[in-house]
Amino acid sequence: MSDKALTLADDLTLNRMGYGAMQLAGPGVFGPPQDRDQAIAVLREALELGINHIDTSDFYGPAVVNELIREALHPYPADLRIVTKVGARRGPQGEWMPAQDPADLKVAVHENLRHLGLDVLDVVNLRVVTHEGTTDESLAEQFGALAELREEGLIRHLGLSAVSTAQLTEAQSIAPVVTVQNLYNVANRQDEALVERCAAENIAYTPFFPLGGFTPLQSETLRNVAARLGVSPQQVALAWLLQRSATIVLIPGTSSPAHLRENVAAADLVLPPDAVAELDAIGAGLKDELQ
Repeated sequence: MSDKALTLADDLTLNRMGYGAMQLAGPGVFGPPQDRDQAIAVLREALELGINHIDTSDFYGPAVVNELIREALHPYPADLRIVTKVGARRGPQGEWMPAQDPADLKVAVHENLRHLGLDVLDVVNLRVVTHEGTTDESLAEQFGALAELREEGLIRHLGLSAVSTAQLTEAQSIAPVVTVQNLYNVANRQDEALVERCAAENIAYTPFFPLGGFTPLQSETLRNVAARLGVSPQQVALAWLLQRSATIVLIPGTSSPAHLRENVAAADLVLPPDAVAELDAIGAGLKDELQ
């Protein structure tokens, strides 16, 4: 079905149900996976299930996840699109540390290339701030550094992560933006205006933590809708996002083959209007039931 894929450029078509590789690293997204063979198997099954969009970063591990992707999938299928991000690094104990200097960003791009075994990266997202919020602070210097690497041919397309609408506007004045990764899900709807803007401008909006992240979504309404439809609450939450906007692209992460299959199946779930209305009420704050 055409609505299961999103074309952003002549050389960039993403299946809207992608895969986020973050959970393939060890606890806290740090160190090696607890089951390396299963991590390899999940990556290979993702492609078998039709996923052509894998989200990753060299600061997952660090380097661990990118090396797993290379081991599992290289040489890569011609239609596979690997999206990575830069702007942070990890400390010796797994601390998340900003790395926003242009020189740091360029080093990170080269590290992603090396660990993934690529000559050019399909998409590089500039992660501007932490997941806790956004600001309107200028990103011209950082985004400009990535735009230079795009001009050099090391990056095909650029995106942004954890940004405000003002920062998107500023970035677009420097180079085209094909994707925005921000916090958004059925319970956290603060980014509604940016979701709408991305749809109007054919920018992929990729919610991180589509299922709540480290604090999974808990809602009586979500559970009730899922029970009524005979599916899982997670599948309902993913299907709601896909129906919310035609340019939303999902990257739910898992290290479990069974959960991977469940996530992918959500792309075929069509929520009836009454279910959508109930779910909309969660994020709109019309029902005080989040636990």
